[in-house]
Amino acid sequence: MSLRVAVTGPTGEIGISTISALEALPEVTEIVGMARRPFDPAAQGWTKTLYRQGDILDRDAVERLVEDADVVVHLAFIIMGSREESARVNLAGTRNVFEAVVAAARPRRLVYTSSVAAYGYHADNPVPITEDVPVRGSAEHYYSEQKAACEAALREVTAGSDLEVYVLRPCIVAGPKATALADAMPWNQLPMPVQRVAQALPLLKPPFPDPGTPLQLVHHDDVAAAIALAVTTTTAPPGAYNIAGDGVLSMSALGEALGARPVPVPRAAAVAASEVIARLPFVPSSLEWLHAGRTSVVMDTGKARDQLGWRPKYSAAETLSALAAARGHGG
Repeated sequence: MSLRVAVTGPTGEIGISTISALEALPEVTEIVGMARRPFDPAAQGWTKTLYRQGDILDRDAVERLVEDADVVVHLAFIIMGSREESARVNLAGTRNVFEAVVAAARPRRLVYTSSVAAYGYHADNPVPITEDVPVRGSAEHYYSEQKAACEAALREVTAGSDLEVYVLRPCIVAGPKATALADAMPWNQLPMPVQRVAQALPLLKPPFPDPGTPLQLVHHDDVAAAIALAVTTTTAPPGAYNIAGDGVLSMSALGEALGARPVPVPRAAAVAASEVIARLPFVPSSLEWLHAGRTSVVMDTGKARDQLGWRPKYSAAETLSALAAARGHGG
């Protein structure tokens, strides 16, 4: 088997690890990565990868990218941004990719990275969540709503085609090359001297509420390993696969590792705050992430293990330690 793989978003938080994982596979003979800004494959030690400049909002560029590919991996997605900007890229751009792949003659497989957020933050979600749980999203959280909308578009666009579609739903991705979780914390956006003073004096550390909601983390290298399996598998059936590291973490563990001072709060207070924010007419997009803490979205990863043959190398705790060390918090 000889595969030519096209990748959107090759320099993102998952992209670099994904390209490295694909480079290591003997059956992958060529990789074409499309990004808006130039990157040098040789600087990463990549020998099979070619750079192609392009934007997923440019349909012609997307069509040129996928026309000679056997497998297309769609990673390009805005995580942190305004609701309006992210919708433009995430919804219109992603639909461009899906439609171009279906229209092209050569691609036989599409691998799309969705998210646990696609399930939505609903009180009636089962614990743990399996892949047969409906993808409903949460309208009050732009990222969740958009991930669910993209999956709906994927089903619509690929219906009736012969394309093999693999959807990976990772939990929060973190690690040395995926620092968005830490970078988004308000205190980590302060000048470094201020951060150092706060770390030296525990009472100055910012409070971080913990409503008792468990969460999962997955290392970017483990997500890349799952993508590589989805690209090359000859036995695992197309479909959705939950991806998460072993174990769960508390909000307190997360806050403490990333430089905050955990403060336990009643879960009812977190739910009430989420409901108040959802009713406000104008809410900054960054505040919408507070909805993610109101209910458990812990996933079952048995399908990925049993059918895809995936095993995470890093636990949730190890991933958090690696992230903390990368941000200078010492794990």
